[in-house]
Amino acid sequence: MLRLGEKIIVIADSLEQNLPIGGYGYIIAYDRNNDNIFDYVIRVPKDNKHYYVPATDIELEEVLLRQQADQVERQALIDFALATKNEELFLKIMNGDPSGQPEVERDKDVQSTEDFIKQIGLKAWI
Repeated sequence: MLRLGEKIIVIADSLEQNLPIGGYGYIIAYDRNNDNIFDYVIRVPKDNKHYYVPATDIELEEVLLRQQADQVERQALIDFALATKNEELFLKIMNGDPSGQPEVERDKDVQSTEDFIKQIGLKAWI
């Protein structure tokens, strides 16, 4: 459930109320009546109106900005992989690896605790 006063963006108009899709607004109240479909009351300053909306018609501004940034980053990585002809990076991005970064190799030289203590002892003598 979204908090009061949070900035939201209208992403849909499922009930055909002439909502300003793409416009921003603020949550000003919850509609706690179980008998209707509406979840929130929002205020759209540009229209100077209040609207009753279901939760599916609105999204937090932060979430939409994060999704847009992820999409731009993915497109930039695809362009980079194509420009440098890096097939491995391209396949990772296209196959759904969310980071798109090469995997970091694990340490192959894992020291035992005895070796670690010996190494610390040697450094202590110096």
